[in-house]
Amino acid sequence: MSVKPVSPVSPAIRPLPPAVAPADASTDASADEPLAAPTRLVDCLAPAKLNLFLHIVGRRADGYHLLQTVFQLLDWGDRLDFERRDDGQVVRESEIDGVPADDDLTVRAARLLQAETGTPFGVSIAVRKVLPMGAGLGGGSSDAATTLLALNRLWDLGLTRARLKELALRLGADVPFFVHGENAFAEGVGEALQTVPLPTRYFLVVTPPVHVATAKIFTAKDLTRDSAPVRITDFLGAHSCDGFGRNDMQPVVIREYAEVAQVLDELNRHASARMTGSGASVFCAFASRQAALDVAACLPADWRAVVAKSLDTHPLHAMAS
Repeated sequence: MSVKPVSPVSPAIRPLPPAVAPADASTDASADEPLAAPTRLVDCLAPAKLNLFLHIVGRRADGYHLLQTVFQLLDWGDRLDFERRDDGQVVRESEIDGVPADDDLTVRAARLLQAETGTPFGVSIAVRKVLPMGAGLGGGSSDAATTLLALNRLWDLGLTRARLKELALRLGADVPFFVHGENAFAEGVGEALQTVPLPTRYFLVVTPPVHVATAKIFTAKDLTRDSAPVRITDFLGAHSCDGFGRNDMQPVVIREYAEVAQVLDELNRHASARMTGSGASVFCAFASRQAALDVAACLPADWRAVVAKSLDTHPLHAMAS
């Protein structure tokens, strides 16, 4: 079996550049004058998330599942550039395989903000996809949240975080978490969020060459939908957050996708491994970067392995209050 080499200077763990680069920010403005909104924001990180555990505790009448989870932010994700337009158009400048522009959550987020605020501005959006799709890492949802936060600044909207989270829920269940912008205990469909302190760690995230169909997992007849509810204090009081709870979707996924089961089996030889979201990505935590890199270096070449550091807050957290 071939082994994929892992460089110690992997892009996922390099020092992050500034997430915001206002192209026209004045350098001689009076300290008493508010800075004008920039016209460009570049290299904005849309961070990945992990579900440290994921319990399904019920199901609403409309079919949505009621969850309990803890979301962990990572310093790895897609990168987005935004340039304000004066013609009111929302234009996605980059092509994404299988995602037409009108269906892209970044475009939908921008148009939602336009409709809700009446702003005359538009935006050109360039998305550099880094996160694998269908992996349970929240890529599209994170892109949408980064768009909401960035445009709140770029268009000088002044919307509160609470208002942005209300709009975010209309785009998807995970989007409010990324707007919340801090590691959180989540309930409901994922929109009821309480910030939780988490230790600084390095995560090895491994994605096999398979795309998990989320809808298929959520509609599986044998999916557990009645896990006993837990309290945030149960999680905080656990000896280790790595061993708390489980992912209720994991048994269904590994039955349907042997590739995910193989990754779990291999990583569990080195540390406690768990699937994030509905898969296909699997993760385990390490106290040091080198320990994670050592395990990554032993994995098959066709598994995508990335080492990422935990984040406490979203890089664009300051763009809403």
